[in-house]
Amino acid sequence: MSQEQYLQEKVRSLPHKPGIYIMRDEGGTIIYVGKAISLRNRVSSYFGSLSGQVQKVVNMVSHIHDFEYIVVDTEREALNLENTYIKQYQPKYNILLRDDKTYPYIKVTVNETWPRTIIVRKVLDDGARYFGPFAGNGSAFRTLKLLEKLFPYRSCDITITGKEPRPCLEFFIHRCLGPCAGLADKAEYDEAIKQVMLFLEGKSDDVVEQRQAKMEEAAENLQFERAAIIRDQLTAVRQITEQQKVVSSSQFDEDVVAMARDGGEAAVQIFFIRRGKLIGREHFFLKGT
Repeated sequence: MSQEQYLQEKVRSLPHKPGIYIMRDEGGTIIYVGKAISLRNRVSSYFGSLSGQVQKVVNMVSHIHDFEYIVVDTEREALNLENTYIKQYQPKYNILLRDDKTYPYIKVTVNETWPRTIIVRKVLDDGARYFGPFAGNGSAFRTLKLLEKLFPYRSCDITITGKEPRPCLEFFIHRCLGPCAGLADKAEYDEAIKQVMLFLEGKSDDVVEQRQAKMEEAAENLQFERAAIIRDQLTAVRQITEQQKVVSSSQFDEDVVAMARDGGEAAVQIFFIRRGKLIGREHFFLKGT
């Protein structure tokens, strides 16, 4: 079997699932990492007609000797895993994401007396909670604004002393409990922050049910514009509460071993997780098992 036939056969075995694909040259060096909603569709595009493709892609394909892939559950997981691999291996043909920049996270400052939410690009071991990553600042910003509409907590960055003469407008439109002016009950405020974190963790069934009821109520009252706004909020809620399993803010180092066996052969995969991120893997094929 020629090298071209080998690659074509391998492409046909790819699943129609999201994940990342890792291109290697003849020496085994990673030269490109990409993400896909459908691995088979995306990878097969490299081994068909390249007419109309930019020269960089043509050059890259000419150096592909083999490839591997990792299947994930969602496009967001693929996005994050692609980012991690590019940072780790600095592939020659990946232009973006090779520097210190990375996808944004939402940070909940539970290490402060009166926590708030902010957008950051680095996960630190500072006692705060981090959620993400998000596909660019736009997605993170929209998520932040949605949270501020749903839960009454502060969006400002002032030092909270409780001695301000009066709260800001956010208090009067019921989007903040007013800790700056000493109006907030600490237990009530902490409960709002707890709901924010549950929401970001994907445990938002109660919120979804409440918004669904509000949307139906608005539609029954012929408030179609309000119903449309709530519908868009529900769409955003479902998008941002997808489970994320390929990154963790726990900062732990661990190796995860998986095995599949069929007949007299077995395949073993070892995934390397460092500071909460999946950074690589090794695989072994065993015979006579």
